[in-house]
Amino acid sequence: MATDRQFKNRMHAGKLLALALAPYAGRADALVLALPRGGVPVGFAIARALGLALDVLLVRKLGLPGHEEFAMGAIASGRIRVLNMATIRAHRVGRQQIDAACAREEREIVRRERQYRGARAEPGLAGQTAILVDDGLATGATMCAAVRAARARSAAQVVVAVPAGAPDSCATLAAQVDQLVCLSQPADFGAVSRWYRDFGQTSDEEVQDLLAIAWRDQVRAHLSSTNASERRQS
Repeated sequence: MATDRQFKNRMHAGKLLALALAPYAGRADALVLALPRGGVPVGFAIARALGLALDVLLVRKLGLPGHEEFAMGAIASGRIRVLNMATIRAHRVGRQQIDAACAREEREIVRRERQYRGARAEPGLAGQTAILVDDGLATGATMCAAVRAARARSAAQVVVAVPAGAPDSCATLAAQVDQLVCLSQPADFGAVSRWYRDFGQTSDEEVQDLLAIAWRDQVRAHLSSTNASERRQS
């Protein structure tokens, strides 16, 4: 495994991850769940390369009051909470502050669910292999929340796939999932952005566009398969 790999962009990283995830190609019981926003281009490339369905799993970091860039936990769809109690105690964060942060981020999850999914139902995960994808693992808080959300929805197996991650975060996640695939775990990880040549922000519009393409292609593939089955039976 390379420890100092730098990726051109998120799509490039997704194509390389797809090679490592080749055993899941074409499996009807597997789907890619990307964490918006940055995980969606990565997940799109993986799903397209492997012939898998693509969807999203909404997660939000809980920023430490006064230092919002630093995670004190995360939440995910389905009212899943993951709290870093050591950080919360060290910074003396009160229950009201935690609840306020959760309420704020839950509103953002609802907004994004509406914007990205519209009337489309969430995919059923019971008996499925959920491949959770993001553009990197720093603290791993949001991915931990995503793993719990997938487990709560009865996924048979949970796989985490990221291009790059901090070694300690990868070790923590590996103990929680059936498989962790990470192409690069540099000892001096720092920020996720360091491991991309192009790490421009992924917009809501790009997420919507990629999901629309993926969902359109899934419908076409289903119709083609149905028509082929009907011709064989006639």
